[in-house]
Amino acid sequence: MRTRTRITLAASAAALLIGCVSAPASSSPGDAGAGGRVLVFSKTAGFRHDSIPDGIAAVKDLGSANGFAVDATEDAGAFTAANLRRYDAVVFLSTTGDVLGPDQQTAFEDYIKKGGGYVGVHAAADTEYDWPFYGGLAGAYFQNHPAIQPATLRIEDRANPATAHLGRAWNRTDEWYNYRSNPREHAHVLASLDESSYTGGTMAGDHPLSWCQNYQGGRSFYTGAGHTKESYADPAFRQHLLGGIRWAAGSAQADCRPENGYTSLFDGTAESLKGWKQAGPGSFSLSDDGTLTSNGGLGMLWYADRDLGSYSLKLDWKVAGDDNSGVFVGFPPSDDPWSAVNRGYEVQIDATDAPDRTTGSVYSFQSADLKKRDRALNPPGEWNTYEIRVQGERLRIWLNGVKINDFTNTDPARSLRDGHIGIQNHGNDDQVSFRDIRIKDLPAGPVKGS
Repeated sequence: MRTRTRITLAASAAALLIGCVSAPASSSPGDAGAGGRVLVFSKTAGFRHDSIPDGIAAVKDLGSANGFAVDATEDAGAFTAANLRRYDAVVFLSTTGDVLGPDQQTAFEDYIKKGGGYVGVHAAADTEYDWPFYGGLAGAYFQNHPAIQPATLRIEDRANPATAHLGRAWNRTDEWYNYRSNPREHAHVLASLDESSYTGGTMAGDHPLSWCQNYQGGRSFYTGAGHTKESYADPAFRQHLLGGIRWAAGSAQADCRPENGYTSLFDGTAESLKGWKQAGPGSFSLSDDGTLTSNGGLGMLWYADRDLGSYSLKLDWKVAGDDNSGVFVGFPPSDDPWSAVNRGYEVQIDATDAPDRTTGSVYSFQSADLKKRDRALNPPGEWNTYEIRVQGERLRIWLNGVKINDFTNTDPARSLRDGHIGIQNHGNDDQVSFRDIRIKDLPAGPVKGS
């Protein structure tokens, strides 16, 4: 993996639109200091969107507001190994048709395989149909589209930096693409279209519109939105685009592995909390945007509806600062939160404690791999995703898609083979937020490999 300067980005978008650069990037490496650099590529060999200048201006504006430099070009000659290595991510902004020659394709493939980032916007899916590597990188090819009209998007991942600012539904007007294939099996879907909210959808009710994936060593983010000029003046869309750039460039972390087969235990609604019980002091408050936040303590909100055996548990969490919480697994049902402490295991959330008591640890039993944890962890104020996988007596932990802990229980007084799960409200000075708690049953047999 090559070493690249990470883009240091804030989570705000500015309003000023500035002009685009049509010549190849020519500034020397390091001009942006520690802020990083993005290349916007907007060459068209087919239909040309009149929103391209607005899109380039918006990305440049985001760069100015968030500390990264932006070069823009329509010259495929910019795709050389020496030039591409200067960039943390390359944005294909409504490109169409065959835009790169064989040598340029080879250079871009090598860039991705060495850790480069790709951001595809709208007609980037209408590009390079005869280049299989690009089709896999983009995730799906364009099929057709109905007329521009309002529609509702269902936000499937509210921890990813491209969608964390959105509610569970996003209503907007755009040109809604149908795709030749569904990317869900190989990419992580962030948002999908509600085909009942507009006319002309042809994907049988499962219509991904934005997704991300780790692809052959690099990172790929795609959004089908962005046809209209108005999109690039819309703060919500600009934040969506910024979040995709941040993730592709490696400055924000997220779990972009494909995710299928999970059942919601908490979906952000009060109705979904009916299977949960509060044990001990304190509580959790539910905000209008579907976020649970801990208050007081020392207590625990636990899922009482059923025992769990072998499973993958996923949940999104965020701390405001040096806050303390955790996720308990494998404990018997009880209204006493100390039952979880003494009979189960806690996957810790805490920025500054000892290695075996900090984020990603199995509390007081086993530290996370701290180097991997630190690379995968988003800072306070940003969302993170845990996957906690329990099979037999083995407990594995992924943080934002990176495995950081692998623990096996050998204590006969405890067992992970059945039990409950819960989230901790630690105390008055600790406020930790949670979203989207979901679970998938796994085979109960022997666990091999990673």
